Amino acid sequence: MSDTETGPGGVPSLSRPSRDPGSDPASQDKVLQVERLDYVDLAPVGRERVQPMRGFDPIYTDIVDYIVRCTHRIWDERDVGLIYSHYTHNCVVYGAVGTVYTREDLVRDTVQRLVELPDRRGMATQVIWRGNEDEGFYTSHLVTGAGRHTEPGLFGPPTNRGFHHRTVADCMVFENRIFREWVVRDSMAIALQLGCDKDELATVMARGYVEQGFTPHEIAENQRLLGQYPPEETADLSLAHTETEAWTLGWMHEVYNRRMFGKIREVYAPNVQWHGPPMKELYGRHAVLMQTMRLVNTFPDCVLIPQHICSVPCVEGGEKVAVRWILDGHHRNLGLTLGAPTGHRVWVLGMTHFHVVDGKIKDEWAVWDELALLTQIKIGEMTK
Repeated sequence: MSDTETGPGGVPSLSRPSRDPGSDPASQDKVLQVERLDYVDLAPVGRERVQPMRGFDPIYTDIVDYIVRCTHRIWDERDVGLIYSHYTHNCVVYGAVGTVYTREDLVRDTVQRLVELPDRRGMATQVIWRGNEDEGFYTSHLVTGAGRHTEPGLFGPPTNRGFHHRTVADCMVFENRIFREWVVRDSMAIALQLGCDKDELATVMARGYVEQGFTPHEIAENQRLLGQYPPEETADLSLAHTETEAWTLGWMHEVYNRRMFGKIREVYAPNVQWHGPPMKELYGRHAVLMQTMRLVNTFPDCVLIPQHICSVPCVEGGEKVAVRWILDGHHRNLGLTLGAPTGHRVWVLGMTHFHVVDGKIKDEWAVWDELALLTQIKIGEMTK
């Protein structure tokens, strides 16, 4: 493992993240990166393919071009029918409350959202990826959305107010088709900016799920602790492909599962910027510390379970790391935008992108859906 320190059993040291080009080093440096490019450069005309992509449409020159361009074609150019050639018939799309199981349902939901928010534009912030043409690709696509509320729909009668929000879509792609996707939107940011009554909105959404037969799965223990034992001393690093990814999983376990919040001072840069729901912009390590403790305090028995991690070298220096995670716990304290504690179990589907430079996090983009959490709480109230 070159000159990088290792811990017991050859596990990478969690003190020195280092660059690793990932699974496809021969072509990774040629793949587009979103940060410094305008859209016309992200969807180039006449560019030769720079990455092996068997089965992909000729228009796509690499995996970042694919995910940015096809998203633009479907959502901005309104070519919704491209879903038929870019998703499998039995694709599964996981959301913060419900799950879509067929391509036709995905087409229907996309049309509905385009009609409700016709002025919205989704601008790629970054794409973090891993994979190759033989095994398939995994992409984590962070989008900043901007628009105006001009049509009736989920958020009520049109208000003509503007809004901004963030979305992360994680996709598994093979030969031009997405077969599995996880989508998290900061819907609470939209609701608050439009002046909606969040409790009324969540109640309407919850009623729709209950009428469809949706019921919450209540459990007493999430096994963050095994009986009277303390939390596990070390993180499960089996998801990691690189030393930086192992470092990331390690400190997240320390902070969220072992409640060692002081670790934040070690892993974040003093001038860190935190971008999170509902469209908050926080600055400095202490702000990150308080935001993290606020999240855990809302669900004091919570356990954080990483589900996927990938990373890429960054033209801005260092690496970008994407983590998909679940936070499972009970709403037992005040915090976030959820109101008085109810005791109901919730699970948070979250996505986080980190920019790591010289062993410190200088930027974090976190997305979870607080409106979906409030909806889960309302479902619990309706079905208890």
